[in-house]
Amino acid sequence: MKYQIRQGSIAEAVAASQAIPEFHDPHAAEVYENRLSGQPHLILIAEIAQQIAGFKVGYERDGYFYSWMGGVLPTFRRYGLARALAEAQEDWARQQGYTSVTFKTRNRHRAMLLFALRRGFQIIGLEAREDIEENRILLKKLL
Repeated sequence: MKYQIRQGSIAEAVAASQAIPEFHDPHAAEVYENRLSGQPHLILIAEIAQQIAGFKVGYERDGYFYSWMGGVLPTFRRYGLARALAEAQEDWARQQGYTSVTFKTRNRHRAMLLFALRRGFQIIGLEAREDIEENRILLKKLL
């Protein structure tokens, strides 16, 4: 399936996040604005036939690039969009001079964890929670 990856807006990222069932309580636009304001950042949108199919948002955090939010809508999974979005984000980060990408996922998001490990990320930390499914796993990939 033919797709396009382009830079997008907070409104588009919020709309995409609201259509991803794994996000139980997606962030409002204000949360995005607070995270991204005054920081170098990138919002990527994946489109298929002029429909938003996925998104990826990251920003500079403590001198490194932090991949904060992203996902692919269920209808558009298995077309390589997650990989394409990740590659575009990593290429952009490399061009901006970042030497690594870091992100956090939850233990219950096993597909995301496996995806990251296959893409060369390494586990660098764990934030334990009372519910083991809610443990946060911190990952990093050198660019």
